[in-house]
Amino acid sequence: MAGVGRNMVAPLLVLNLIMYIIVIGFASWNLNHFINGTAFNRPGIAANGATFYFLVFAILAGVVGAASKLAGVHHVRTWRGDSLATTAASALVAWAITALAFGLACKEIHIGGFRGWRLRVLEAFVIILMFTQLLYVLMLHTGLFGNQFGTGGGYGAEHGYGDHHNKGMGVGTGAAATRV
Repeated sequence: MAGVGRNMVAPLLVLNLIMYIIVIGFASWNLNHFINGTAFNRPGIAANGATFYFLVFAILAGVVGAASKLAGVHHVRTWRGDSLATTAASALVAWAITALAFGLACKEIHIGGFRGWRLRVLEAFVIILMFTQLLYVLMLHTGLFGNQFGTGGGYGAEHGYGDHHNKGMGVGTGAAATRV
């Protein structure tokens, strides 16, 4: 995976963004009907002990994941090391919350009982997103450790801070550099 580039990250970014938006839609619909007390009368959802917690974490994973993908769009546009760090961090947080929702989806499936088609679709999307988001995080971290961004050099050289051993002091600047 040393050659992970825009052409590999961008399609997965778009796929995950679309899937997170779908998760937001299904989770918000299910949570709305669950809160209104119409969960038992609707064929779309049902209620077992894990349903409420799953819906809360699914909508949280959807919102954080969609926000993470917006940071990813910025990174794909700029394709620099500093944007990679923020994108990788937000993608890791989104994956962690998605993994929590994945665990609750598995628990809800394990408990069983009647689950409507909307809830089963939401469970399927969360399970698929857990793996596609993990793949996205691995791709970003491969780029993070591969040092293929920017014009060469590390973070300090990219921003003109000089040698990193001099704790951010510019090389060849200031009063000491003008003395002969």
